[in-house]
Amino acid sequence: MQDAFLKDDRHLVPSDAAVGLIVVDEKHYLMQLRSQKSGIFYPGHWGLFGGAVDAGESADQALLRELREELGIEVTDASYFTEFTFDFGFCGHGKVLRRYYRIPISAGMLDVMVLGEGSAMRAFTAHDILNLPRVVPYDAFAIWLDATQRSDA
Repeated sequence: MQDAFLKDDRHLVPSDAAVGLIVVDEKHYLMQLRSQKSGIFYPGHWGLFGGAVDAGESADQALLRELREELGIEVTDASYFTEFTFDFGFCGHGKVLRRYYRIPISAGMLDVMVLGEGSAMRAFTAHDILNLPRVVPYDAFAIWLDATQRSDA
């Protein structure tokens, strides 16, 4: 399969997003291997679960919808962690937000998840994910922020 990452995708339009920093047993981060296809940001990279905030939807609502679509789960324990602002004024799109929510789960919950988007999912330690060659950079930064705030990281 051809690598779609550096393909010319100037038609992609950035938008506000809500993302789950899913922490498994306070030791691992659940990641999605993004599909290897054009038309998405960072194809073929490991990233966190989540996605665009639709019109008329809050970031909280978007997170819950995305996790239902991508993992088939209903989340009840998500807390705001941080958000990043990206300025795409250079290409006429203005500023967008990427809001992260921390979601602690037990390893047993992985058994009920059904991957609805992407090509794989896997739980990694912070050390392992931050040493992989292809990780969505802003998601890696959020993981680093979370992992360095915990005393056992």
